[in-house]
Amino acid sequence: MYTVVGSPKTRAFRVVWAMEELGLEYDLVSEPPRGETASALNPTGKIPCLKVGHATIIDSVAILQYLADKHGALTYEAGTLERAEQDSFTQFICDEIDGALWTAARNDFVNPEEKRVAAIKDVLVWEMERSVKALEQRLGDREFLMGDRFTVPDILLTHCAGWMRGTGFPLESDTLRAYVRRNIEREAYKKASAVRKPS
Repeated sequence: MYTVVGSPKTRAFRVVWAMEELGLEYDLVSEPPRGETASALNPTGKIPCLKVGHATIIDSVAILQYLADKHGALTYEAGTLERAEQDSFTQFICDEIDGALWTAARNDFVNPEEKRVAAIKDVLVWEMERSVKALEQRLGDREFLMGDRFTVPDILLTHCAGWMRGTGFPLESDTLRAYVRRNIEREAYKKASAVRKPS
């Protein structure tokens, strides 16, 4: 049994989605960053955390790849060229997409007001547009980033696309919008969304 710590309205949603994709049983301790449980597991108090027995894994990307490797799905095998390409997508999304979104969030509401740089948003939007164009070219007419197999970076990119919509970053690529629509129609995504928005 796994325990996911973190509100599914945050990056913890990625982990919940992966759990549903993999058909795994898990408990969810839904709490915000720096909540009591998260702070006990991670010195920064950041979420998500994944409890595996007496061990704890922190960082959503590390958690996703651990689960994928352990359960032999959502990933290519380590040491293959396909895995190298998959990891390339993962790193690009983390650096260029997620990084820009998190920088915007820190300068919008996370950092103390006197430490925020509101003007940085314009630069981040410009950088994001360039990154989206690069991803559009790499995706081409593929169903998923890696072709016909849904993998870890698909979860990351789809989650980031939703984050973009919620924070005013434009997503003007028809190719990527269609890609996101395909992914959010997955049954596991719908189940994870039900956890995020309980009735």
